[in-house]
Formats: sequence, structure tokens, C-alpha cells
Amino acid sequence: MNGLFDVSGRVVCVTGASSGLGRQAGILLAEAGAKVVGVARRVDALATWAGEAGGETACITGDLSDRHALGTIAAAAAEPFGAPDILINAAGINTRQNADDVTAEGWDVTLNLNLAAPFFLAQAMVPAMKERGWGRIINFASLQSRRAFANGITYGASKGGVEQMTRAMAEAWSADGITANALAPGFFRTELTGPVFADAALAQRNADQTCIGRNGEPSDLDGPLMFFCAPASDYVTGQVLFVDGGFTAK
Repeated sequence: MNGLFDVSGRVVCVTGASSGLGRQAGILLAEAGAKVVGVARRVDALATWAGEAGGETACITGDLSDRHALGTIAAAAAEPFGAPDILINAAGINTRQNADDVTAEGWDVTLNLNLAAPFFLAQAMVPAMKERGWGRIINFASLQSRRAFANGITYGASKGGVEQMTRAMAEAWSADGITANALAPGFFRTELTGPVFADAALAQRNADQTCIGRNGEPSDLDGPLMFFCAPASDYVTGQVLFVDGGFTAK
């Protein structure tokens, strides 16, 4: 049974590892015996993450929203421990602009970081996964992959794209032993959702919308994430798992 969730020795690349759900994912997998490469922009925050994660970790600083830098970042991710077996695309941004106020700059940085970066990083890492006949791509979708929220048109467009991109990745690469799935978190307290949780009444309304009756904690994603990374999910691909306390069930 333990072998179903064994990731020891696997090389994992986690984007957005300096904070939020990416940080939690990196710590979880390092504690489980994986060799984890964290990617983010903030040098100090990455170093703090690596220190707390323990195990075998490495840090790469880079701006994932810069599409021209992605090839360099992908190559650097293979240097510390070899080519990644698992890619976790957790980096993201939400500009929270009203539809009437969306700027071209805000649109571009959001689509580049939330949608283009996951694809082009995966595309760069897939050849090594194909050679091994095994790989995992885990994207981060969202409630806004299917729900429209106020001031979320740009973010929602990017996350709707992530859902479809995940299915398309599965269609393209699963025959080579590479599964592609996505986690769609509900409301979790992270830096990205800081504005939501700053409004106590709004945070409570979100909690009340769930079936469980509370908002998510980062550790609530540990089990679903490990499932997608491990042999337990060998026959699961192209799926989006909503980890939202039942928010979308209502």
C-alpha cells in the first residue's frame, strides 16, 4: 500500500515555491523523499522555503511571466538533480481588475504566468519524461475555471484555459507515460487570496458556501497533490479535482 504514494527519489520542479500553495507542495514532497527544485522570483523567500523544507532541495530564481526566460528556467531546473520527473505549476497571479478597467499589461502578465508558463515549461520537460516513459504534470486550476467572480475576468480566462490545457496535455502525452491533471482549490488563505481574507465578512460568506463549512488550509491539498504525483494515479489523466470543501457542489 505504501508504494502507491511513494515519491522518494523523484525529481520535482515546483513553480511558485516561495509562498502559498506552491510552498506547501514543495515542503510536502521534500519531506516525502523527493528531490525538489523550487522556482520563484524572490531570492530570500525561496531560501527560507528551502531551509524549512529540508531534504534535497534547490532554488532557481526567475520571472515565469517572461516567456523568453522559460527555456532558461527549464534548463536550470534539470541541473541540480537531473531532469524533473514531476512538474507542479503552482505559480500564479490575480490582478483583480474590473472588466472595464482591465489593461493590456495586466492581461498579458496574467495569461503569461498562469497559462503560458505552465505549457512551455511542460513542453520543455516532456522529452526527458518520454525517455523514461514516466512523468507527472500537475497544474493549478481554480474555482474560476468554471465560475465567474467579480473583478476576475482576466484570472478566470487564464484558469479556464488551464482546465482545457490540462485535458489537451493528457491527450498529447499520456500515451508516453506522462499524466496531466489539475487541482482546483477553493478559498485558501495565501498571499494571493490576501484581499479576500482581509474582508472577514466575505471570507465567512465563502466558508458558508462550502458543504464542509470552512475555508481551506494549505495542508488540505496534501493528499490530493500526493495522489496526482504518485503511482496511485497511474490511470488518472486529464482530470480536474476540485479541492473546495464542496463549494462547487452547491
